[in-house]
Amino acid sequence: METKEQLIDDLLTLAFAEDIGDGDHTTLSTIHADEIGRQRLIVKEEGILAGVDIARRVFEKFDPSLRMTVYINDGAHVKPGDVAFVVEGPVRSLLQTERTMLNIMQRMSGIATVTAKYQQKLDGLKAKVLDTRKTTPGMRILEKEAVKIGGGCNHRIGLFDMILIKDNHVDFAGGIPQAVSAAKNYLKEKGKDLKIELEVRNTEEILQALEAGVDRIMLDNFTPAQTREAVELIAGRVEIESSGGITLDTIRDYGEAGVDFISVGALTHSVKGLDMSFKAC
Repeated sequence: METKEQLIDDLLTLAFAEDIGDGDHTTLSTIHADEIGRQRLIVKEEGILAGVDIARRVFEKFDPSLRMTVYINDGAHVKPGDVAFVVEGPVRSLLQTERTMLNIMQRMSGIATVTAKYQQKLDGLKAKVLDTRKTTPGMRILEKEAVKIGGGCNHRIGLFDMILIKDNHVDFAGGIPQAVSAAKNYLKEKGKDLKIELEVRNTEEILQALEAGVDRIMLDNFTPAQTREAVELIAGRVEIESSGGITLDTIRDYGEAGVDFISVGALTHSVKGLDMSFKAC
């Protein structure tokens, strides 16, 4: 399995390939190879900055001679007019890396900004906001990093680092006892130490989950009132997660119900990028 660093390198390789192809013919035809210049990243919208470290990797991978001076780091609250960093070097390289860098920075900053808004709604509570696997194919590592920068937590990176038994697994396996037992046997046979989480739909399934012995119970599409009742049954025995259609307007209600985690697909699946530009200076 590829490491996080390898996945990021692969992503950047693909990004350059799809954007530049056999050459940026506009830049190659209009800019002399020896031309040196500077560009600065200007924030145009209030939010949480994310992706500065990845931007550095974009420039270093494409042209190690590019020199980046950072003024604002990942996780900082930014406002219109802020200059996050300046990059100096061959103008051809600056122009060819501009769009890849901006796509990543805008996407990651948008996710960090939205995550911060959700987590702020939980101020004073134990609940933490979680991301999901509803991510852009190929960009999951960066999008989940942006969630952490925004103050949230990662649920799982993929299908390989946790057992998450959902309704379809339960139905195909023949029931909760059968599914959980099979998962435990599998982990023992493979010598793997992974947490087991189970999605439940009602009180009966909660009781079955507790009997089967799991590490976390996910309350799927429960109302806040139903969640409070479920927490009374589960609290102190296993971790509790709420999931399903939770919004900025409702997340506080779920947090106050006493759950440990609240997963929100909207952190990554439909977020708007934070506006910014990369201009000559």
